[in-house]
Amino acid sequence: MAAKRILMITGDFGEDYEIMVPFQALQAVGHTVHAVCPDKKAGDSIATAIHDFEGQQTYSEKRGHNFTLNATFSDIKPEQYDALVLPGGRAPEYLRLNPKVTEMVRHFFVANKPVAAICHGAQILAAAKVLEGKRCSAYPACQPEVEQSGGSYAQIAIDGAVTDGMLVTAPAWPAHPAWIGQFLQVLGTRIG
Repeated sequence: MAAKRILMITGDFGEDYEIMVPFQALQAVGHTVHAVCPDKKAGDSIATAIHDFEGQQTYSEKRGHNFTLNATFSDIKPEQYDALVLPGGRAPEYLRLNPKVTEMVRHFFVANKPVAAICHGAQILAAAKVLEGKRCSAYPACQPEVEQSGGSYAQIAIDGAVTDGMLVTAPAWPAHPAWIGQFLQVLGTRIG
């Protein structure tokens, strides 16, 4: 397996597990992951949020860790990356408003490169207008955005994931084993 260069676009109050777990897991199997945030540089940190499912009608949110970015957003050239990861949380709400972010996301779809998005990461996909005809999972509250952008919302279990071509999506962090596993398959990563 050739190691891949993977871009992760995240931001303040992105979901803690959805940033930390894929960032670490993808590196653990030999890939390079560059985590970036608009208007921040390598060494800067973002605040994460912990979303939990505690029996209320929606998730609860608590302050998470500080996560240190390891690359500078303004230096990123998406053509130098093999794949893209979009964590969820609240960060996608504002990241999707950044034209440079949506332009970067579109590059991965036009070039038919692997993309993994989880939870509210679908908000960025919808804003980038890349979901037309795609089957996409997301946090259930994002179903209208997936459908309004021409995607087909995948009604799957909270711990499931779905692959449509080069796009791997899941509803939330309980799906990490399925989501990361399917993404590794799309990347061509062999383990063992």
